[in-house]
Amino acid sequence: MSADGLITIPSSHPVGETIDRLTDAVTSAGLRVFVRIDHRLGAEAVGMPLRPTELLVFGNARGGTPLMQDRQSIGIDLPLKALVWQDEQDRVWLSYNDPAWLARRHELSADAEASVVALATRLAQLAAAATGAR
Repeated sequence: MSADGLITIPSSHPVGETIDRLTDAVTSAGLRVFVRIDHRLGAEAVGMPLRPTELLVFGNARGGTPLMQDRQSIGIDLPLKALVWQDEQDRVWLSYNDPAWLARRHELSADAEASVVALATRLAQLAAAATGAR
């Protein structure tokens, strides 16, 4: 499943377990978890139904600052975010912004390319650890 700028991969685990696994992978990689948001709980608080949907916001200054030094507007998309959600058929997915798409969106210079590639590699590793994907 893909949309412009969005990478979405299936998870072999329920939403809660997938986001727990992602949290563990993120912290093990030396990144900071800023917030975990359970959108379903928010919906329930206002009396509206929503399938399980959780967002994790994470990152670190060492990875994000060079990108913002290149083009500060990328700060609107940092720190990084990953959404774990359950669809109508009870399948679970993990979605995150494609770093290459972010680079194009913010017109990062060629000097940022190595950082963007490293970020893409790291995100794919974290997503695979969370979802059980190979």
